[in-house]
Amino acid sequence: MIEQQRKRVERAVSDMINEMYSSHLRKMQSEMHLCASKCCDDQRGTLDSVQTCIEGCAVPLTKAQDYLQHELGQFQGRLQNCVMKCSEDARERLPLNPGEAELARYQHHFEYCTVACVDRHIGLIPTMMKTIKAVLEKGPKALPQA
Repeated sequence: MIEQQRKRVERAVSDMINEMYSSHLRKMQSEMHLCASKCCDDQRGTLDSVQTCIEGCAVPLTKAQDYLQHELGQFQGRLQNCVMKCSEDARERLPLNPGEAELARYQHHFEYCTVACVDRHIGLIPTMMKTIKAVLEKGPKALPQA
């Protein structure tokens, strides 16, 4: 049961990343390569100046990826905290020397609570995507420092 929940979260996050790549990051990646190509077209540029130019072209995409990674990390942390609370709550219900019936109740409570955590957090993904997209649409200067 727990493995199923982990896979559900992985699928939802993977779908979100793919959507973000299609809608925003791919265009940024294309712009980065076009910019880098222009840097290389500068016949007067020195090795260092061309390299600095190319590195500058990568900054917007890198900032966007860092921001997305930060947001996903926050999401993952909140989900882990929720599951940890489920475990603590279930453990507090256990008697000192639990029998099989008490352990089964503990497992059931933990799994039920975990499913609720996963459902709640997967339900937050559309809002999180909307927020991330709004920030990305403002451009690299609007990206918060992760």
